[in-house]
Amino acid sequence: MTALLLGSISTLADTSEIQRDAFNRAFAQHGLDWEWGQEEYRGLLQGNGGKDRVADYARERGQDVDAAAVHATKSELYQAALAEADIAPRDGVVETIRQAQEAGTKVALVTTTSRDNIDALGRALAAHLDLSGLDLVVDASQVDASKPDPAAYRYALQQLGEEPGACVAVEDNVGGVQAANAAGVASVAFPNENTAGHDFSAASGRLEQLTLVDLQEYLAAS
Repeated sequence: MTALLLGSISTLADTSEIQRDAFNRAFAQHGLDWEWGQEEYRGLLQGNGGKDRVADYARERGQDVDAAAVHATKSELYQAALAEADIAPRDGVVETIRQAQEAGTKVALVTTTSRDNIDALGRALAAHLDLSGLDLVVDASQVDASKPDPAAYRYALQQLGEEPGACVAVEDNVGGVQAANAAGVASVAFPNENTAGHDFSAASGRLEQLTLVDLQEYLAAS
């Protein structure tokens, strides 16, 4: 394995419930009588992109909503919540990154979220993990299409100078798995609290705790 590609901020720390709460508070600020309960949110997460999720939800209800404005408010609330939250990396993440780097494997964060969201998470995890120590961090501003489009992975491979067949992507959502697979990268599912019930059959494997050995084995078998 020449590169480990971590596919979303929630592969580093499970902030899914912080995100859901930020959505609900954004709805209230924009005068919407919506409230996404956890079960409903879990269903909505089977599609990618928070702004598109809001737009689709409004369309289904025949409502005229400025999805971009709502999502911008949600992002601000999410970033503020991360500044106050006591969060920790997910099981095995720090150790796996360290072991990969010691073995000469490149490590990248390959997302289609905003740089502001990534920076907010980086500050929240600073005591445990330094994101500036990664070989590459990809955000929404660097690609033209969000996942499940493979653009982010193709961009990462180009920047790292790596071939897809020698890399492994770790993803917490189905759209991310689809994006990695479309780029020719072996994908391993690492679901978060709210995606654990989704269908990850398209992935090469599934982990509840990240380990370098398991990732290498999944790559070899893919």
